[in-house]
Amino acid sequence: MRLLRLLLPLLLPRLLLLPRAPAPAAAEERPGQAPPTGSMEAVIRRFAADEDSLRRFYSEPLSELRLTRLQRFLAAWRTRLEGLAVEALSTDDQVDFVLLRNHLDRRQDALALQQVRNGETLALLGGATDLLELDRRRWRPSKAPDGKRLAAALVAVRDRLRTARALIEKVHGKAEDLPAEVPALTPVIAFRAAKALDRLDGLLKDWYVFHDGFDPGFAWWTRKPYDGLRADVKSYAAFLRGRVAGAKKDGGVAPLIGDPIGREALQRALAREMIPYTPEELLAIAESEFAWCEAEGAKAAAAIGAKDWAAVVEHVKGRHKAPGEQAAMVVAQAEEAVRFLEERELLTIPPLAAETWRLRMIGQRQQKTLPFAVYNNQHMLVAYAMSGMDHESKLMSMRGNNEHFTRIVTPHELIPGHHLQLFQAARHRPYRALFRTPFLVEGWALHWEMLMWDLGWARSAEDRVGMLFWRMHRCARIIVTLRFHLGSMKPAGMIDFLVERVGLERDGATSEVRRYIAGAYGPLYQCAYMIGGLQMRALHHDLVGNGTMSNRAFHDAVLRENSIPIELIRAALTGQDLKRDHAASWRWRGDVKTSGAARPR
Repeated sequence: MRLLRLLLPLLLPRLLLLPRAPAPAAAEERPGQAPPTGSMEAVIRRFAADEDSLRRFYSEPLSELRLTRLQRFLAAWRTRLEGLAVEALSTDDQVDFVLLRNHLDRRQDALALQQVRNGETLALLGGATDLLELDRRRWRPSKAPDGKRLAAALVAVRDRLRTARALIEKVHGKAEDLPAEVPALTPVIAFRAAKALDRLDGLLKDWYVFHDGFDPGFAWWTRKPYDGLRADVKSYAAFLRGRVAGAKKDGGVAPLIGDPIGREALQRALAREMIPYTPEELLAIAESEFAWCEAEGAKAAAAIGAKDWAAVVEHVKGRHKAPGEQAAMVVAQAEEAVRFLEERELLTIPPLAAETWRLRMIGQRQQKTLPFAVYNNQHMLVAYAMSGMDHESKLMSMRGNNEHFTRIVTPHELIPGHHLQLFQAARHRPYRALFRTPFLVEGWALHWEMLMWDLGWARSAEDRVGMLFWRMHRCARIIVTLRFHLGSMKPAGMIDFLVERVGLERDGATSEVRRYIAGAYGPLYQCAYMIGGLQMRALHHDLVGNGTMSNRAFHDAVLRENSIPIELIRAALTGQDLKRDHAASWRWRGDVKTSGAARPR
């Protein structure tokens, strides 16, 4: 990589005035040391506390110290686990063992990916990462700061940053004139580097505030170099974000630029989630489920007298509440859902869970990324038109949150969905929160959407359209996000798919895609809704469908396992004997043909 070679001199540590301190010792991580005594719960609690301390202390993703420290920590815990006699454990402890071992693998995968990305990003940053060492030396200072030497260090960082920027400006947009071995300066890497510079700017500010006013001579030497360096860091970040990445901010909202992880990383992530299918097989499953939704949508359209899916969705979108009436409608739907569940004895609803939730409206700005209702901390957040929106945005918000779409969203978010689920998770095996997976969190709620469809939650063809809209949406999330990470679909194509094939409003589709690719969610999160729901549906069929368990016993038992991979919930409920090297093996969908599954439609 010639660009990296050209920049390599700028990446070498140059803060000679600030010799690097050795990494802290870790006497508690001697290879072969026995694990903490007691049950696997005690082992997991100890691990979680130690890992949390390290991850909060070494928080900067660009830091090589962070990577090596966490890698050593994980390796030490892998050695500890090798000392456990797994075959002698109870089924519950075997499940916990596999969860912890799998978690170590997941963390190691994440560090490996971070190391690769850092290598790509550092090529654009010049010597700016020397600020990490500058900051580190204030964590536990051994002597007063030398303002003169620190000023010289800041100037050195600024000079190398300027040199790096000059080189990037020279090669940007001139790939056709460069040798083939020079890699393209992609918008993804440029945007990633801009975000790294934002973090380094914040770190530099914290460093300066720490010393300023405390040492009388500090600011006298460093004020001007500090101001100049911060200005250069901000300017360079803006250049990378705007000129190189092409990110034009719209009203302060983040642009549609994501960071695909590629097929190999996707496959590893699926294995860690106990999903024994390839990305191509998941695409085939999604296409199959999407086709089922389209067939059912045609039936609903015919029942209403609409010519096709697009027409019937348009009809349903017009059936929204007037301004001011949305919250009361949601409350009525929530209360009706509880009655529906209790009358059919589908699961246990603790009175305190039914009592302790409330509504909150999603603000106008938040709806740029949250166009539909969500659950958070005992609140169902309701999206609806706000007075400050322009006319078109008001209509889109009202249409996208109409009565029939919202009818299934309400139980998804509250009871029997996320509110009840998190209520029980806080009371049953809460130490397993470390292993929380969206394939159970979202899969649980999707299982209920499908079960309530089977049991007649829809009162009319319009209600069926509302339920099908979301079910189709979950299939589409798999299709667009997997293709994005596989490199076969861009953000604009993702938006078009959601609008043209599912029926989302374009504002809502844009908000959804921005959320999918922005990085706040894992790359498999959007797959987890439907895939987790199908896993839960298969497990329900195996244990309730054959009469082994009642609906109430099954659903209550699942909630008591907390939010862990569904294959391991299956192992717990069936008393399966797990081996030390247990890997995903439950092919709940059987064999899946993948012909044409990865082609965009």
